[in-house]
Amino acid sequence: MSVQELVLRQRTEILNALCSSGSAEHLEQVLDILLAQGELIWEDYQNIQVPGRALYTNGRQLLDLVYTKGLETCALFLAALKQVLPKVHGDGLTFSGCCSNLEEKEEYHSTSTQTLLTQRPSLVSKLQCCIDDALKALVISGDFTSAECDEVRLPMHTPSQQARRLLDHVRSKGESAAKVVLQYIQQKQESGSPLNQEKWTPPKEVFKYQKKLSSSVSAQSCFLSTYGGTSHMSLDDIYTKGELELAHNCVDVHGPLGLEDILGTVGTVNEEADTVLVSGDAGGGKSTLLQRLHLLWARGSALQDFLLLFPFSCRRLNSETRELSIQELLFQHCCWPDREQEEIFQFILDHPHLILFTFDGLDELKQSFSDEHRLCCPTQRAPVHIVLFNLIQGSLLKGVRKVVTSRPEAVGPVLKKHLRKEVLLKGFSPSGIDCFVRKHHSDPTVAAKVLESLQTNTALLGLCHSPVLCWIVSQCHKELLGCGEGSPQTITDVYLMILQHFFQHQTSPKSTTGLDWLQEHLKTVLHLGKLAFEGIGATCYIFSGPDLETCGVTEKDICMGFLIQSKNMSSTHSKCYEFLHVTMQCFFAALYIVLSNNTDRSTIPRLFEPQNMRETGLSSTCFMACMPSTDKQERALEGEATAAETPNLQITATFVSGLLSQRHRSLWIHCCPTAVMEKRVRQVSRCLSKGMQKHFKSIPQPVEGEKKSMHAMPGFVWLIKCIYEMQESRIAKCAMSKLEVDHLKLTYCNIGPVECTALAYVLQHLRNPVGLQLDNNSVGDVGVEQLLPCMHICNSLYLRNNNITDEGIRKLLAKGIQCDNFRKIALFNNKLTDACTQHFSHLLKTKQNFLSLRLGNNNITEEGAKQLAEGLKFNHSLQYLGLWGNKIGDAGTEALASALESSKSLVWLSLVGNGVGSAGACALANIIKNSTSLEELWLTDNCITRTGVECLIQALEHNTRVISIWLRNNDLSLEEIEEMTQRESRLTF
Repeated sequence: MSVQELVLRQRTEILNALCSSGSAEHLEQVLDILLAQGELIWEDYQNIQVPGRALYTNGRQLLDLVYTKGLETCALFLAALKQVLPKVHGDGLTFSGCCSNLEEKEEYHSTSTQTLLTQRPSLVSKLQCCIDDALKALVISGDFTSAECDEVRLPMHTPSQQARRLLDHVRSKGESAAKVVLQYIQQKQESGSPLNQEKWTPPKEVFKYQKKLSSSVSAQSCFLSTYGGTSHMSLDDIYTKGELELAHNCVDVHGPLGLEDILGTVGTVNEEADTVLVSGDAGGGKSTLLQRLHLLWARGSALQDFLLLFPFSCRRLNSETRELSIQELLFQHCCWPDREQEEIFQFILDHPHLILFTFDGLDELKQSFSDEHRLCCPTQRAPVHIVLFNLIQGSLLKGVRKVVTSRPEAVGPVLKKHLRKEVLLKGFSPSGIDCFVRKHHSDPTVAAKVLESLQTNTALLGLCHSPVLCWIVSQCHKELLGCGEGSPQTITDVYLMILQHFFQHQTSPKSTTGLDWLQEHLKTVLHLGKLAFEGIGATCYIFSGPDLETCGVTEKDICMGFLIQSKNMSSTHSKCYEFLHVTMQCFFAALYIVLSNNTDRSTIPRLFEPQNMRETGLSSTCFMACMPSTDKQERALEGEATAAETPNLQITATFVSGLLSQRHRSLWIHCCPTAVMEKRVRQVSRCLSKGMQKHFKSIPQPVEGEKKSMHAMPGFVWLIKCIYEMQESRIAKCAMSKLEVDHLKLTYCNIGPVECTALAYVLQHLRNPVGLQLDNNSVGDVGVEQLLPCMHICNSLYLRNNNITDEGIRKLLAKGIQCDNFRKIALFNNKLTDACTQHFSHLLKTKQNFLSLRLGNNNITEEGAKQLAEGLKFNHSLQYLGLWGNKIGDAGTEALASALESSKSLVWLSLVGNGVGSAGACALANIIKNSTSLEELWLTDNCITRTGVECLIQALEHNTRVISIWLRNNDLSLEEIEEMTQRESRLTF
């Protein structure tokens, strides 16, 4: 085999070895070597290294170019790979025929710019430790400006990438600049001092401030601050990783994201922006994640590219009524320098790339994000929200990195255009739940019992994917283990459990028995409920002494533990309080709506009114009618601050639905008149019915010949969750009786296990079978299990990109086999391996009405293909089989071809990107010869040679039904492609 054929045959493996780490370093090192050897010219290099283009695309461009340049270039390319790749990446690659000598060329060079190319690998190595000094030399010589230096030193680039950027800039400057760089390196070497000897250190006053800031941040971060933090739980002891994903699909990402990837280069969509958004649901762990980042920075364990880190809470910034400059905001709200404040602030202005700001809870600001009020002067005072918005968009302190957390609903397109990237925090994985529970309980026996209880109640296990709910369940483990068949099923159940837990732990056990516990503490519930209710109406999460007094909150109420003391950000130094968690505030607001005699009759209808839920993430204040007239007038004067958030209103409405469910009405029997309670139940039922009907009316009529489809919005999912919380099958039946669609699309709707439980509860009442599309969500294995009750109504199920493993598929297919309507499934971009194929094989053998199986972009090998083939031999109905992006190779293809050879139903087959060679193509030719149904065969991105294509052409001579065979990016020359296209027009190259 020639070295050129070797490169082509190993194309997929080489591409993965170069790019799978997510770093461009290996690819760039190979390019350095090929430039130095003269195998690439400068134009080639520029065509490959296109800024902003995906790493894998650059890799493919290089492979295409190397192949077309011929045998010698291929040999040098393999030699460069062998030299650059670490053993773990190079294992499995064959390097036979590659050049053994890659020494730098020592011949005389007529120009210094030519030397920059021929000695590029060693120059990159020498320069990456002394970038600043080399740039100084270029500035002194007049070849570089300070702006050009800043371009080279961009913090997003690694030291080696900065060295390459420096060399590229120098080359564009010409001979003079090239001589300066080469002379600088030569002088350093001749002086006998290593090139990295001079390390820049910050000024003494900045270094002292850094130590004080680090100490302050460490003290704030070492104990868990969320969920009250009053138990002084060490963050090290309890912190559990949540699942992180990029909001945009990124081909460079393989495997889960880590904390370091939040500020890393991976997934960058706008290199000009400085702000990274971490978005996730309430209780999803955003604040704890930021706290972990703060602690790691303070200890010197992470984020060491940043000299200073300033953490902010948007909830607390709400309390700041003064106009502040950026300097006052930093020093008064984070850490005050002991001396030389002006010098330290000037250092921040001069070195923005060394500074990191974090803003937790952007969605909790009273004002929605806006870029209308521009502020550029760092010494100018302005309202805090305007300062913050200008920091985020880069008008202030351009170059300072910012990490902002928010709930997804509060992030509109105006903010997104200023983002460097968005990272989604998805809560705990199943292993994360296990880890958290074991960390929470020092007694392993108790932890094991709690986990056993969760495994027997999958609805509760699904809820525990939310860290705040996992914390509640762990906190209330005695109540959980003692409730038997009455184990919590809904979010409302869990919050009632912690309500009872707190009350019973603050009073004598003898004084609280049976259902009387709520009646005994009704005054506390109403006091705290009023505070929560009015706070949500005014987007207020921190309460002063007068606020508590107005709502009747007493010291005894505070001692119950639902309120905790908040760090005061105002100048009054008076005590301020906040609820344990924002969801706890929503829960108490819901309790007040359900139990109070003082709420207006229009409160519930306004709470559920969809038109009040604006896309900006804010809603008109639905609670204004319930407040005293003096309060209304004061709030009206605040303009933007009168807005209440849609997300918190929706959470509150969900709790209201749950509290009014039949299963909890015995709790209220002594707390609220039955007639009032029944009226509120009817109100909620009408609101849910009306809300669903509005969604159904918005469904457009289908195009002629197409099925009727509904693309659901997140508001639809919220209504479904409310119906589930009520646990009223009558309401679910009524709602679903009016939904007449063939296809229900819920892509990108943030569907997790909790939402799957609610969907299954409601959708099982559909009258006619439906296609359910849940692509690009967070369903996972637990979510799949939650969907089983509605499987009988699903004729097709689309679960692309949902972190599903073989275990989830095992349970899904065990149920699917029993469902007559279930005929199609799509599972590409998940975590499936050969272990799942035996279950699909059994499905294919058993269900002779199954039509479509798509398993693209998973980890199925030839063994898995052979397992599938065993099922395909006995199946007479399958029309569509998609296995693109796996690793089935020739052996797997031959097994499939043998099983499908006599198929009378197969219409479409895709084996794109599977390492299929000519042996596999020849086997597939037998399907073409014999099939009376096949129309399309996809074989793009494989390694089929002329031999394989000849077999396909011969087979096509016997089959006029086949419409097309796709063969792009295979092992064929341009001449062969041209010739074969003329011979057979149905081949697409």
